[in-house]
Amino acid sequence: MIPVDRQREWNNWLTDLANLHNLSIQRCVKPQNFGKIVNTQIHHFSDASQEGYGSVTYLRFQSDKNEIHISFLLGRSCVAPIKPHTIVKLELAAATSIVRIHNMLSRELSIPINQVYFWSDSQTVLKYIHDVKARHQVFVANRLAVIHDGSNVNQWRFVPGKLNPADLASRGSCVENIANNSMWLCGPEFLKLSINDWPENIVPLNNDEDIQVPTNFVRTNDSVNAVNTLIDKYSDFYRLKRAISWWLRLKQILKYKAQKCLIPDSLCTKSLSVEEINSAEVEIIKFVQNQVYSDEIKCLSEYGENPNNVKNVKNKSEISSLDPFLKDGILRVGGRLRNANVPFNFKHQIILPKSCHVSNLIAKYCHVNVAHMGRNHTISNIRKKYWIVKCGVLVKSILSKCVICRKYQSRVSEQKMSDIPYFRLKPDLPAFSIVGIDYFGPFEIKTGRSIRKRYGVVFTCMISCATHIEVSNSLDTSSCVNALRRFIARRGTPSDIYSDNGTNLIGAQKELKQSLYDLNQTQIENFSTQGGFKWHFNPPTASHFGGLWERQIRTIRKILYGILCEQFLRTAQSDEELITFLCEVEAVINSRPLTCVSSDSNDLEVITPNSLLMCHQNVLFPPGLFNERDVYSKRRWRQIQYLTDLFWKRWTDEYLHSLQRREKWLNPSRNIKVGDIALIVDSSAPRGSWPMGIVEEVYPDKHGLVRSVKLRTKTSILTRPIAKLCLILENDS
Repeated sequence: MIPVDRQREWNNWLTDLANLHNLSIQRCVKPQNFGKIVNTQIHHFSDASQEGYGSVTYLRFQSDKNEIHISFLLGRSCVAPIKPHTIVKLELAAATSIVRIHNMLSRELSIPINQVYFWSDSQTVLKYIHDVKARHQVFVANRLAVIHDGSNVNQWRFVPGKLNPADLASRGSCVENIANNSMWLCGPEFLKLSINDWPENIVPLNNDEDIQVPTNFVRTNDSVNAVNTLIDKYSDFYRLKRAISWWLRLKQILKYKAQKCLIPDSLCTKSLSVEEINSAEVEIIKFVQNQVYSDEIKCLSEYGENPNNVKNVKNKSEISSLDPFLKDGILRVGGRLRNANVPFNFKHQIILPKSCHVSNLIAKYCHVNVAHMGRNHTISNIRKKYWIVKCGVLVKSILSKCVICRKYQSRVSEQKMSDIPYFRLKPDLPAFSIVGIDYFGPFEIKTGRSIRKRYGVVFTCMISCATHIEVSNSLDTSSCVNALRRFIARRGTPSDIYSDNGTNLIGAQKELKQSLYDLNQTQIENFSTQGGFKWHFNPPTASHFGGLWERQIRTIRKILYGILCEQFLRTAQSDEELITFLCEVEAVINSRPLTCVSSDSNDLEVITPNSLLMCHQNVLFPPGLFNERDVYSKRRWRQIQYLTDLFWKRWTDEYLHSLQRREKWLNPSRNIKVGDIALIVDSSAPRGSWPMGIVEEVYPDKHGLVRSVKLRTKTSILTRPIAKLCLILENDS
């Protein structure tokens, strides 16, 4: 709904449009019989109000008979921005608009213009325009830049508000007022007078209506040296030398200007010479040595710059064993190689401290020069010119942080071995209640004249380590579903399934979930014990997360290959033979001992997975207490229950404690953090082509140790375990 006052204004504007035929403006800017034009001027007026800002432009002709004519050329009005601004800012925007209008008219007008004038009734704006050295806030500075680029400061003049014709454009008016306003159509009367009779050009030196101009305060700290700040900004020694070279050249130029001397041409070139680079290096070395070894330099300077001086620095100095001396103001190694026939820099190296940014840059520079070779090669390259105290420690830290070296030499990340998962420590559960599933193979069988591939599917009980093996005809989802259905039909429905992140297993999870959902809704809805199972996936490429079933696959392959070789069957003859072989393998694996076999005949027989499987039925355990007499009972279920309880008791007493020790990964390592850059291991590609990614999310365990992360590469987002990552650059470095 339009407000009443707005609707009234709109209707008045529509009515006023009908009066436009009463308004006429001469198309020709030059009147007839005016005579020869000797001077043409263009005058731009600007004004602003809370409602908007506007401008108007006139052409002023002066003939050879000293006649003056003013022609209306252009008028423009703009609505004020929705965001409220001060009048001063709007006046500045209006002044900017007439400069842009002038640039447009200069391109379009074919009449030669002799003078240009810009008029404003805001003394504040005129002050800003005339003050070209002051710093202003962004709004003011941007518009002043347009004004200074398109006009000259001397072209701006002050006009009183009553004599400013642009006032009509800034406040708005109806057609009748415009037609009757001679100042709008014919220009102000003072333009018809000589320039001496124009309003006085007032440009104030101070101003109470000033826009807030930001003042930048710099807080200095006497303990912070400007040269140190400059040095710390660079991470490359050669770039640092070039930066200091430019500063030294500027210093020389300022000296010549201070002495009012002619600046040499060598200082006006756009490139640096070798001498300037070397001079910058000398100045950097002197600055560092004066900061760290000021006492040593003061002590040695008293005896002159001679390497044969007997005087040495104090014994408590860290460089006293180097027998230092001064040469050209630089502290160098004296040593015992004075008689060696080698270059001077090689036997009298420049002394530098270890804990210094310049020493760090030099070590990096030398390490790159030797093509990222090892520690000794880098130290040898440094010692050709520099002697860095405790150089080996510095180089070792440089090599440990070098991105190129770590990219090709870093080891994969590792973390302290995690605790045994809780689901592997639950006794008294039926076998295959919690299982891990994985594929192995393929194996070739003969079908007629063709050879086809078959795969093994191993189901490992996460508690008793029992194994069940099925044969799958392919790696597609339907074959995986069929293998799982056969397993469930024989061993019962598990509560949880753990597997690697294979595409066929992911598909199986989706299809089985929907199948179980449909099954529960249609056929066996009334059975309260019926339910689905949870499927848990390890991170991609994290095969060590499923170490239990991966170890079983190794055992299966060893036994299976032994059977095949023993029977001289490199290729199984049929599906029947392969299934038979896998059943024999399953029997052998399930008869393996879970604990150490005792040589004492009085000890109990060792427990195996078959100890539980041979007496296990796919029913829930009935409640009650059982004892040895139940073995001889005629009720078979009580005999089975006693044997089952005996297995779990011995499993707890003899097997569980064997899982206590950590065989490797004993100590916690640094956690990978968000922002770290890592190399993603790809065993199918050479190391030089491994992708690099930045860590975006980490997944810590309950102890806070990160074992898998999410990374962003150039092309995708990946989730990987830390065992598949080579840490290249830490976020905190």
